[in-house]
Amino acid sequence: MKDQAKIIAALLVGAAAGAALGLLLAPEKGNELRDDIADYINDLVDTAKNKAQTTASGIKQYSSDAVERAKSKFNGTVSDLYDYKDDALEAAKSKARAATEKAQHVAEEVVDDAKSKVKTTANNWNNTIQNA
Repeated sequence: MKDQAKIIAALLVGAAAGAALGLLLAPEKGNELRDDIADYINDLVDTAKNKAQTTASGIKQYSSDAVERAKSKFNGTVSDLYDYKDDALEAAKSKARAATEKAQHVAEEVVDDAKSKVKTTANNWNNTIQNA
């Protein structure tokens, strides 16, 4: 972009110099020649200003668009991270619930087995005592 601006500036300066030499060598009166040169230079300056404003406006729009794209990507990434966090949290809760239920089931089986063994042992002792 910088090289392009340098080329445009060089072309404008060259065109102005060429036009000034052409007007100086033209067979016109001094006042008319000076007026023509001043008009031509003013036209070149106006053209350069318009080109600079257009280029600046384009650069400003491009940078605004780039900032908006960056914001959009950042917001999307943050949103994805929140979704990932929520999914991971839900998965952890689900696994914790499953582990709790399994531990409770195993504990109930151990208690039932212990009760059964105690009852069997008590019945065996009772039978032993009654038969003795």
